[in-house]
Amino acid sequence: MPLLDPKTWQSRALSGPEYTVTEPATGDTLGAVTLATPEDVHTAAGDARTAQREWARAPHFVRAAVLRRAGDLFIAHGDELREWLVRESGSIPGKADFELHVAAQECYEAAALASRPAGQVLPSEAPRLSYTRRVPVGVVGVISPFNAPLILSIRSVAPALALGNAVVLKPDPRTAVCGGLSLAAVLAEAGLPEGLLHVLPGGAEVGQELVTDPQVPVISFTGSTAAGRAVGEAAGRHLKRAHLELGGNSALVVLEDADLDAVISTAAWGSFFHQGQICMTTGRHLVHASLYEEYVERLAAKADSLAVGDPHRAQVHLGPIIDEGQLSKVHALVGASTTLGAKLVAGGTHDRLFYRPTVLAGVDEHTPAYAEEVFGPVAPVRSFATADEAAALAADSPYGLSLGIVTRDTARGLDLAERIPTGIVHVNDQTVNDEAVAPFGGVAASGTGARFGGEANLEAFTDVRWTTVRGDVAPYPF
Repeated sequence: MPLLDPKTWQSRALSGPEYTVTEPATGDTLGAVTLATPEDVHTAAGDARTAQREWARAPHFVRAAVLRRAGDLFIAHGDELREWLVRESGSIPGKADFELHVAAQECYEAAALASRPAGQVLPSEAPRLSYTRRVPVGVVGVISPFNAPLILSIRSVAPALALGNAVVLKPDPRTAVCGGLSLAAVLAEAGLPEGLLHVLPGGAEVGQELVTDPQVPVISFTGSTAAGRAVGEAAGRHLKRAHLELGGNSALVVLEDADLDAVISTAAWGSFFHQGQICMTTGRHLVHASLYEEYVERLAAKADSLAVGDPHRAQVHLGPIIDEGQLSKVHALVGASTTLGAKLVAGGTHDRLFYRPTVLAGVDEHTPAYAEEVFGPVAPVRSFATADEAAALAADSPYGLSLGIVTRDTARGLDLAERIPTGIVHVNDQTVNDEAVAPFGGVAASGTGARFGGEANLEAFTDVRWTTVRGDVAPYPF
C-alpha cells in the first residue's frame, strides 16, 4: 500500500466540504480531501493538548527516535512524495528533491534538539538550588503556504514535536497532501503517538480560529506580509507568541568587478526558481552601470532559453504558476510596469498557467514589479553608479528577508552587507538558500526575525521555567 492512499490519508473526520486536489499543470484531479471548519480547530486543539501531556513526559530519546525514523522515511518514500510535490505544487523534480532532502534534515536536526541541555544552574542569594528549565509550550499552531509546502510545514512541525509539544497544522488547501497529509503519514509510520499531530487543511477562517483558540499558545506562520500582520495582531490581542516568516523583495547587488560569465546563471536561478514563487526570490537586480546593458541582454537570453511546461511529463526549468489567481496577479504587475515605462526584454507571456521567465529593464521605484513582491518569474533590473547608491537602493524596501552580493572582493561584499538591513546575506550567491542547521527569518515587513533552525527553535517552541529547591522550609520575619 502506498504511503498516501487517498482512501485512508485522512484519519481524522473533518466537518467541512470536500476539496478537489488538482494538478496545476493539467487541471487533472489527483484526489479529494475534506476541509476543516473552525469547530474542528477547537476539537483538534483539545485532543492535542490531552495527548501532549504524556508526550512531554516521554524520555528525550523516545522523541528523538521518532524524528530520526521520520527523516529516514522521507528518503525511503522519496519516489512517491516527489511525485506529489511535482504534480500538486508544480515543482520541477529537482526542487522536489531539494524539499525532500531538507525535510529529512529538519527531522534529524529536530531529533538532536530533544537531548540539548534543558536549562542552567543559577547563582542565588539564598541557601538553595536555583535553576532554569525549558519546558514545552503545549500545543503549537502551524500555518503553512503552498510554495514550498513540505519544507515550510516540517521546519515547524518537527522541532515542535521533538521538544515535547503537540501540533495543529493548517496547510494551504492547494497543497494539502504534500504540505500536510504527507507529514502526518510519515510521522505515523515513524511511531508518533496518536493525537499529537492534527492536519486541518482549510481557508482563512480556519487559520483565524487557530490563532485565537486559547488552547494554542504559540503560532508559527509562514505566508504573505498582509496575512502575517493580521495573524500578529490577533495573536497579540490573545497574548500569544507569533513567529512570522513573511514576504520579501530581495535584492541581488552586482558590483562592477563581478564575473558576468558566472553571475547570469546565479541571477536567473534567484528569480526563476520554482516560477519565482519563493519568499526569498530575487525580486530586484541592482547592477553597476558599467555592466548594466550586457547584464540585461545576457539575462534576457538566459530567460528565453529556459523551458517552461509540465514538470511531471517533460524535462523543464519552470513549471506552472499555482493557480489562475496568482497568474493574474503576476501578469497584471508586469503589464502595469510596462505601462509606466519599463522595457519588456524577455517573457511577459503565458500559455495557461505556464508563465515565461520575464526580464524588465528601465525600472525605478515607481515600477510595480520592482517595488512590490511579485511571487512570479519576473526579474526587474536597475542600474547604480556607486556602492553608496547600491546600498541605498537595496535598503529602500519595506522588506528585509534575503540579500545577495556578487563581487570578486569578498571583504567589500561583507562591508556592503553591513549597510543593508536584512535577515539573510549571501556573498557571491543569489538570494534563495535554505539549510536545516541555519537560522531563517527576516526583519521589517519580512517577519519577526530568525525563528527557525538551531537555537531559534528552542526559543520558539519552549518556555523557560525558574525553579528553586531548599532543604528546609524558608523562614520569614512574620
